[in-house]
Amino acid sequence: PGNKALGVCHFPTFRKAMEAAQHIVKLGPSAVELIDKNLIELARDIPMFRATVNRFVKGEPEALLITEFSQDNQVENLRRLNELDDLMRELGHKHAVVEAVGARFQKAIWEVRKSGLNIMMSMKSDGKPVSFIEDCAVPLEHLADYTERLSEVFEKHGTRGTWYAHASVGCLHVRPILNLKLEKDAVTMRAIAEEAFEMVREYKGAHSGEHGDGLVRSEFHETMYGCKTVEIFEQVKDRFDPGARLNPGKITRAPKMNDRTLFRYKPDYAVAEMDTGFDWSGWTGAGGGFQGAVEMCNNNGACRKFDAGVMCPSYRVTRNESDVTRGRANTLRLAISGQLGEGALTSPEMLETMKHCVSCKACRRECPTGVDMAKMKIEVLRAHAARHGLALHDRLVATLPRYAPFASRLPGLFNLRNTLPGMPALAERLTGFSRHRPLPRWRSGAFREKGPFGPQDGRDAVLFVDTFNRYFEPETIHAALRVLGAAGTRIHIAHGRGRPLCCGRTYLSAGLVEKARAEAGRFLDAITPHLDAGRAIIGLEPSCLFTLRDEFPSLLPGKAAEKLAQSAVLLSQYLINEKKARRLVLKLKAQKHPILLHGHCHQKSFAAMDDAIGALQLIPGAKIETIQSGCCGMAGAYGYGKDTFEMSMAMGELSLLPAVRDAGEATLLVADGFSCRHQIHDGTGRRARHGVHLLDDALPHSSGKKG
Repeated sequence: PGNKALGVCHFPTFRKAMEAAQHIVKLGPSAVELIDKNLIELARDIPMFRATVNRFVKGEPEALLITEFSQDNQVENLRRLNELDDLMRELGHKHAVVEAVGARFQKAIWEVRKSGLNIMMSMKSDGKPVSFIEDCAVPLEHLADYTERLSEVFEKHGTRGTWYAHASVGCLHVRPILNLKLEKDAVTMRAIAEEAFEMVREYKGAHSGEHGDGLVRSEFHETMYGCKTVEIFEQVKDRFDPGARLNPGKITRAPKMNDRTLFRYKPDYAVAEMDTGFDWSGWTGAGGGFQGAVEMCNNNGACRKFDAGVMCPSYRVTRNESDVTRGRANTLRLAISGQLGEGALTSPEMLETMKHCVSCKACRRECPTGVDMAKMKIEVLRAHAARHGLALHDRLVATLPRYAPFASRLPGLFNLRNTLPGMPALAERLTGFSRHRPLPRWRSGAFREKGPFGPQDGRDAVLFVDTFNRYFEPETIHAALRVLGAAGTRIHIAHGRGRPLCCGRTYLSAGLVEKARAEAGRFLDAITPHLDAGRAIIGLEPSCLFTLRDEFPSLLPGKAAEKLAQSAVLLSQYLINEKKARRLVLKLKAQKHPILLHGHCHQKSFAAMDDAIGALQLIPGAKIETIQSGCCGMAGAYGYGKDTFEMSMAMGELSLLPAVRDAGEATLLVADGFSCRHQIHDGTGRRARHGVHLLDDALPHSSGKKG
């Protein structure tokens, strides 16, 4: 149906929701779906769902029933929505229905519900919601009693359950929380199953209402169907599959459902203690919690997609399981548990598995269980570097901030690599940088000003001058200073002792976590006085700025890093925050050219794209189109490697580069990422600029030709 309307019914207790289901279905909805408090709380902790949940969940309900009406006539849908509100009042729940009439809002709500299983599996504890009685179905008139009695069974066995799904037909997906690495919890699983199935029989329900029987329910067929029916099952199976090759143990002659040799975590599963560089204390297990973080992957396969979103760039090109977040997580789990042999974590094969992870961090946001493969890759690179050392290529990338001050004073010499015939090929053999791509040009006018800048009476803030803009595109920094000054901001530059501050991003890309930690310490020492003064920390380069918010708290856990993470914003975010606080005074001229915007992966992963668009919309008449692209493919130094250049270009050709080629000559190309701009130029010959340049061009006294 083209027309739909949703009513999200809120209930103060779980039983009240179960009692209401049989009354709600009489209104003729097309769906009545349950979301319990567990799912609500877990979804709020997942970045991609947080805003949606906060919009459709009011207060602290114990349960929700998402009720959909989908008659062809929208007037009829709205009438039934009013009936739902009346019914809820009759049941004692006034003002308890949140209405969703718009298609986008409805889609966002359904995305939360459809991701219910993966959201439930995002629990960071050793215990996870386990599927073995999740398919039971009972008549609606017994639903409240059944769920209450089942909850009492869970409590008796020292656990609790998570609930969601099809309340309209009495088939709720309930999963008790158990740790199946433990024998005692495997025994508990069986005890709960036996009591639950007996209860289902009592209510004349079905123990497999939707998903099928599988290994966990097939052994109970004789109890549910009787001996004669099971014999018929076996006769059919033997007739059509005499060798028992197809799905052995399913439906007929099933093993015990608590046979741990069939589990993912077999009885001998163990992970040895290991040294790690980051703080993984949010999880459990070896390596200070690294084991638990790796095991968060539950094989849901959300990373194997080709539609909206960024995850997973390399898989979108190769279609290989080894190049997807799930494949890497499984390989990691097998390696740290010794199932791939001794030394697997630092083996060439593990390095190859991580090779095409471009650290886009899309999995951090888009994976329902929050698997952060970018951070896990750093741990792998750290372990590998500790055992085997660094290749020259990786060392040159890692130490860029250290030699950049020297190189910027002799730009002509260092730029010879791009201009001298034969030099790219020679440099490729010596350093591993691809001959097919020019390296960024060093600039003689590196940014070295001390500040402060802007109006004396302006609002104080700090501009984080990153390595890439400082030495390669200093005009972007100057444009930012002009725009921020025009916006009434007094800008300070934080300085490190002896050399410029650095976020440590390049060190992390090579696995040099201790070096990055030292840089983080320098940064915090310099920036703390500004944080104590309540100043925002403004960045221009997304990958550097979000390192302050993401990796710093894992490198140096504590209040200082947390305070920095809360204060660090991109320039576009700062401007929008000022606008929301009604402090922004920024007069801009109208812009007549269309604008095509490419978002950096980290802008997407940290929900910064709306502000990137919003900042450009401050320009009167701005017409902005966002490229529906994933990773540009450059990914820092990834696109410069001789072994990764071709993959880099293939990623760019998925969507970004064709979109740029299709754009008209008058279209202004915007990409806030330094590497994104270079990928666009290398792949199309077109020039993209940081968004701050468009704002600078629109200043009243601007010639429109800066930067």
